[in-house]
Amino acid sequence: MSDNSAIEWTDATWNPTRGCDKVSAGCKNCYAETFSERWRGIKGHPFEQGFDLRLVPEALDKPLRWKKPRRIFVNSMSDLFHKDIPNEYIAAVFGVMAACPHHTFQVLTKRADRMAEWFEWIRYHYGDARMTPAEGCRWEAMQRIEHRRPDGSSLPGPTQALFGYDTRWPLPNVWLGVSAENQETTNERVPHLLRAPAAMRFVSAEPLLGRIDFANLRDDELGAKWNAFECGLNWTIVGGESGAGARPMDIAWARSIVGQCKAARVPVFVKQLGARPVGGLIPLPRLKSAKGGDPAEWPEDLRVREFPAKGKDR
Repeated sequence: MSDNSAIEWTDATWNPTRGCDKVSAGCKNCYAETFSERWRGIKGHPFEQGFDLRLVPEALDKPLRWKKPRRIFVNSMSDLFHKDIPNEYIAAVFGVMAACPHHTFQVLTKRADRMAEWFEWIRYHYGDARMTPAEGCRWEAMQRIEHRRPDGSSLPGPTQALFGYDTRWPLPNVWLGVSAENQETTNERVPHLLRAPAAMRFVSAEPLLGRIDFANLRDDELGAKWNAFECGLNWTIVGGESGAGARPMDIAWARSIVGQCKAARVPVFVKQLGARPVGGLIPLPRLKSAKGGDPAEWPEDLRVREFPAKGKDR
């Protein structure tokens, strides 16, 4: 995890789990897997087990120690809604986020169906008069965090005064997002996102591998069509693929998303053009940035890096 992330749309990363496995074409050249596997077998290294999925309960309280408000990308090296992460542990992660109302948490997943299932679970498990979902998440977090004083000595136990939390649900400081690389994965994942209770919903179209039309999503399961912007999509990130074996991103695909967002008055953040940008009305020069991450090298209409209003005001 990092308190000074190089990812342009966040400030810090927090990984209460590590590791993952592939679910779609967007995972083919996973940067997190490549990084993690370099350290497999190195005793004592955080990625001694490579990219195998595992819980990291000792990292749960990290955001509690950060006093300055930050945008925090949750699980940059994993997926919080992986099928093998217990519901209770996911709740503990949300409990920590509830205890840090000064931070903004950006939760991004490719497993939108599991995300929807988890929200149903927390609603039924803790959604009664005895305990709200936010309070249930706080309780799960308290079971897994050992609190210590600044001198290192143990506290007798977490208390409400120590562990302040937000009882509102959905949590106002949590942004939910899904990754989608083409129209097929957008159709599959975004409807789940739009049904999920969230203060802010976003899509990361990275790596962008095909054209996406957010105004004409098809939900094959329900036989319905969605206009994502009219149904609660609040922000979009666009990015081409980088690294070894990077696949091309057609500039027209990125330009289409920027245009759709502008027309819908939804903020859009163009992160990078990737290592192999192609197409466009004007041929692109060879980019000096290996990942196409320098806006000064882009066509002017793609130099857009907007955040939702709440992100600016935090």
